[in-house]
Amino acid sequence: MKALVLFSGGLDSTTALAMAIEKYGKENVVALSISYGQKHIKEIEASNKIATYYGVEHIYLDLSKIFEFSNCSLLEKNHLDIPEGEYAKQLENEKTLSTYVPFRNGLFLSSAAAIALSKDCDIIYYGAHADDAALNAYPDCSKEFTDAINSAIYLGSGNKVKVFGPFVKMTKADIVKKGLELKVPYNLTWSCYEGHDKACGKCGTCLDRIKAFKENGIKDPIEYEE
Repeated sequence: MKALVLFSGGLDSTTALAMAIEKYGKENVVALSISYGQKHIKEIEASNKIATYYGVEHIYLDLSKIFEFSNCSLLEKNHLDIPEGEYAKQLENEKTLSTYVPFRNGLFLSSAAAIALSKDCDIIYYGAHADDAALNAYPDCSKEFTDAINSAIYLGSGNKVKVFGPFVKMTKADIVKKGLELKVPYNLTWSCYEGHDKACGKCGTCLDRIKAFKENGIKDPIEYEE
């Protein structure tokens, strides 16, 4: 079997990549990184370093044109500030997060399915987790969404490709625990929504990441501004 991993260069997808490599061997794993018009290239730079570290085939895809109509604070064309603070706090005043890119993961997975078929891959690893799905912060990270798109892709691929979300019932702390067992090079990963030299330590994803390492009793190996 071969696996295609939807790979951002962040903590979750890098752990998913390590799991796929452990199960199928690096020669049977393809990493797919997708640009969506984000404000910085730190994720892409991280994904390149990690793919080289593991020695896997790495494909890059640009889908930024699709999101040019989106009013999302993560996008380069948008001048909204990226909000600080935990997601739960942000959602007290908003129905959805300004960092939610409309149906991004649906588009990513559909694109991944087409490439998986072309590369003879049987399964797509997808790193969505329970913390991001909580309070409907990112609805396309939920178990329900993952199950639904798995069914659609399996049917649409002629029963050839499945979607596997190993973390949909897990917290970020659970993912870090698994990654530490697999000796994931977390020092090479990038999670921050900002594109500074160091992670900001203030945005929702930074705070989640710091908390996840703390719950595992260790310090996050990347540097933070604060």
